[in-house]
Amino acid sequence: MPVRSSRLVDLNLLTVRISSNLEAFDAYAYFSRDAPEGTAPDHEIVCVDLDRDPYDPPVLGALSDRTLRAKRFRSGYYLNHIFGDPAYLVTEPGRSYVFGRRLERTVWPYFVKRVLTDFAVDNGYLHLKAGGFTFDDGGATLLVGPNGGGKTVFLTQACLDGARFLTNTHVLVRDGEAHAVPSAVRVRRAPQFEALIDGHGLTPHLESGDFVAAPELLFPGEPRDRGRVRNIVITDFAPDRPQGFERISAEQAGLFLGLFADAVVNYGLKDDLLAHHGGDLDAFTATLATLRRQLTALAEGARCYRANVDMLDPSVRTAVLAELASDGSPDGADAPDAAGPVGP
Repeated sequence: MPVRSSRLVDLNLLTVRISSNLEAFDAYAYFSRDAPEGTAPDHEIVCVDLDRDPYDPPVLGALSDRTLRAKRFRSGYYLNHIFGDPAYLVTEPGRSYVFGRRLERTVWPYFVKRVLTDFAVDNGYLHLKAGGFTFDDGGATLLVGPNGGGKTVFLTQACLDGARFLTNTHVLVRDGEAHAVPSAVRVRRAPQFEALIDGHGLTPHLESGDFVAAPELLFPGEPRDRGRVRNIVITDFAPDRPQGFERISAEQAGLFLGLFADAVVNYGLKDDLLAHHGGDLDAFTATLATLRRQLTALAEGARCYRANVDMLDPSVRTAVLAELASDGSPDGADAPDAAGPVGP
């Protein structure tokens, strides 16, 4: 099959080659870093646009995987709220093929999430849906929370105020060390970003009205690849509720992480994980038990907070970042008011 464009992307701990039969493929814009040519990819994703090179649907249907995910692709349902034309998924060891239309809707929304999760469980990492930044001493803060809870605003304001960008959406954690997954950052059209969006011709995000930009375009200083997890912050900004930045227990944080940060749960990858284990129930459940232990250990080794704060307010932002940068114990024993609000 013809390959007219290709990009070898660096995801920090692993490398992925993405190829297309289109000369210009919008999926490339979601990645912020290239790997050196000649690097052997850990996985390859081959996207074939059927408007450019037609293939016979019955033939593709016969070649398509027999997994639940492949069945959903054939119905036009890719992952969570991402839909499109029917597509055909063919999986080989180390390589995935997808045939369809507008296939940029499958690369970041599905393939990257699945490849990261497979890599994580095979190599002892925990794959989380989380943003993150580090301070100069290397201590990392992970941001988790519901959609619309203010993670992106918290992250961008921290990085514009001197913190180092770590990750926007995905992080791999092992033994308390957070490893970034380099990616573009989602930018909403706002006065402070107008020149950036228009001057660099940023690619529109899959969701209307937003754009994607490399973090190097947005923040001063080089992004960090890793950091020791010091803080976990649950962001849920709601201006109509009482404002506060409070310490919470590791148990509370662990329960929340299990539903709002665990990649398998958040991205609906349980069937993919079972397929990754070849349908072996023992291996599958052993992986689930390991993920639960890793989540618990992560929460117990960090200081955990609940945040309902306006990070656009300079005084609030200063107080919050000062608390996160401080060197305190995970259990809050040395905090003067561990259960109460920190800052305004």
